[in-house]
Amino acid sequence: MAQAVDRRKTEKKEELVERLVHINRVAKTVKGGRNMSFAAVVVVGDQKGRVGYGSGKATEVPDAITKATNEAKKNMVRIPLREGRTLHHDVKGSFGAGKVILRTAPAGTGVIAGGPMRAIFEVLGVQDVVAKSLGSNNPYNMIKATFDALLSINSPRMVAAKRGKKVGDIVSRRENSSNIKMEKEEA
Repeated sequence: MAQAVDRRKTEKKEELVERLVHINRVAKTVKGGRNMSFAAVVVVGDQKGRVGYGSGKATEVPDAITKATNEAKKNMVRIPLREGRTLHHDVKGSFGAGKVILRTAPAGTGVIAGGPMRAIFEVLGVQDVVAKSLGSNNPYNMIKATFDALLSINSPRMVAAKRGKKVGDIVSRRENSSNIKMEKEEA
């Protein structure tokens, strides 16, 4: 009876969306010929601000996907989102030769991103974002560069906590500074 209750809790708790990003067939040459195996990259998220990625390698595709999914679930991180639909600010990320630029977008823009970045934003729950990949188009490097950018995002609450101020002071300053700039341009 206790096992049934535990299973129900985990089913309700984990409503994760999985996206297969890339499968690569890998051949290793050995004395007797070639050993074929498959490498898979998977992105997992709850569409509410949590996301993770993982890679797995096995002799069969389903096994590789399962390994990658399990690793992605272990490596999940929380990303702060503005209004639950976009990023708080523009950000750049890089990993190896892969470089990405992520920009906030107004409501109704949609996810303007390609390849692995699109999969990350869809499972993360981002609805409006503009992203550009520069440099390498290797899915491993693109995913790691995107995570580098996402992990460097600071919400106003996080900035306020670091500075020892209230959220209202930080947000209102940004609005006041943009109003001052607009007044200078008009004059």
